[in-house]
Amino acid sequence: MKKKTIWTIVLVICLGVIIACAGYFINLYLESRKIENLREDFSVSSNNTSEEEKRTVEIPVNFAELKKANPDIYAWITIPEANVDYPILQSETDNSFYLTHTVNGQKSVYGSIYTENYNAKDFSDFNTVVYGHNMKNGTMFGSLKKFRDASFFNQNRYITVYMPERILKYEIFAACIWDNKHILLSRDFESDFNRQTYLEDIFAVRDINSQIKKDITVTEKDKIITLSTCMNDKSKRFLVLGVLVYDSDLD
Repeated sequence: MKKKTIWTIVLVICLGVIIACAGYFINLYLESRKIENLREDFSVSSNNTSEEEKRTVEIPVNFAELKKANPDIYAWITIPEANVDYPILQSETDNSFYLTHTVNGQKSVYGSIYTENYNAKDFSDFNTVVYGHNMKNGTMFGSLKKFRDASFFNQNRYITVYMPERILKYEIFAACIWDNKHILLSRDFESDFNRQTYLEDIFAVRDINSQIKKDITVTEKDKIITLSTCMNDKSKRFLVLGVLVYDSDLD
């Protein structure tokens, strides 16, 4: 009798675990669909570009509508083959807000693609660091792990950033495993020496899961973008770095 009772308890526990797991994955799926729907809602074709935008440069995103949805949206980032196609946000009051909230301000494990207020919103800093979660389903910055593969890294060369009246294009020169130190707080990028040291450290990375394109010249005078996401090892980050090669303001 006791044996039967024990097996009944074990069965109930197993069923509870299965139900809990099913609920967790269903919730993740629903969250994923919300993210996809938000991306579809916010991605606007160039046909809807305002007349003011058309007079300057062709921008395939309607920032007027985006800012109505959330004024914290200030740019849009895209890497087509990596399935990166999202607005970039920055909170005026809380650097960690979009770590746990979607572009419409709802709490979510997916968070958003965002920068912190250590960076200017015009990408004028030496190093603009953009954050996104490493989601297992490949959304947000979960697809950046594709750049660990040499073939993918070599075939997908550019990051494009759109702003209301400006287009920036960055050529990817590194995809590497890095430590978990806060990049902008642990290094003084006001110093040319520190900028160059950082670049030398990046180009010196040797790791089977890292890719470095050594034939691209990057100097302390350049502007770079760093896409940063977490890894299973909490002491590490995965970075994809690009150097600015086109600015429509200078065209």
